[in-house]
Amino acid sequence: MDVPRLTATCKPGHLHTRTPAHQDPGHLNKEIPLKADPAAQLALLEVQEIDARAAQLRHQRSHLPELAEIAELEASRKLVDDEARDARIVADDLAVEQAKVDADVEAVRTRRTRDRDRVDQGLVTNPKDLERMQRELESLDRRIGSLEDDELEVMEKLEEAQRTLAHLEERIAAHDERLAALAAERDRRFAEIDAELAEVEGGRSAKADGLPDDLVALYDKLRAAKGGVGAAELRARQCGGCRLTLDNAELAVIARTPADQVVRCEECSRILVRTAESGL
Repeated sequence: MDVPRLTATCKPGHLHTRTPAHQDPGHLNKEIPLKADPAAQLALLEVQEIDARAAQLRHQRSHLPELAEIAELEASRKLVDDEARDARIVADDLAVEQAKVDADVEAVRTRRTRDRDRVDQGLVTNPKDLERMQRELESLDRRIGSLEDDELEVMEKLEEAQRTLAHLEERIAAHDERLAALAAERDRRFAEIDAELAEVEGGRSAKADGLPDDLVALYDKLRAAKGGVGAAELRARQCGGCRLTLDNAELAVIARTPADQVVRCEECSRILVRTAESGL
């Protein structure tokens, strides 16, 4: 007996069209009709529920709010870290510049002290040499004043750069602290979900192991092609997979189909499991 080809009830004002199965090379209803004990078909619905729960858990695991915040914080931390790297280079360059200015000031001061000591000690006796020495001391005083101004300016810039760097390092530390907390919460949630998922998958194996191999193979094939739903209950004249309502003629065909024959929804191709709630 052929598998019943179910059609969907059209809403008024809508034209329902379907490509005939023999013209559709990708149609999933071409398989030879399967036979399966009604109890096995009902058990397949339980497997579907388990698979749906497992899919929910995997989706939940991959969409934890902590994951989004971690990604956002890691991107933000990288930007701050780049700023800190640039600020550190500026501070290092200014430290080098300050060291050079300090050395220049010290060198000029040392020379001025040496020349002044020579004058004070009366070691320069020639009037012309003494006059030249006095002019040189005045020049050294002006040079020291200029270098001290430069020294102060560099020092102020260095202090500002160090404050900027310290602020950025504080932000990095705050990011790291928050990332550590989020990672701990993420790992805790992962552990909870993984434990539940392992339990669900264990129950799935126990339930599916007792089902006919060809029924499970068809179900798995359909589940992969149909967004995770390979079997659906026919409930209140409606396919639980595509949510379309069957008309009286279609229901009559299904009602005449042997209980051990696997029925497929003509609209979505999913395995359609009959129950006491089917409305047959």
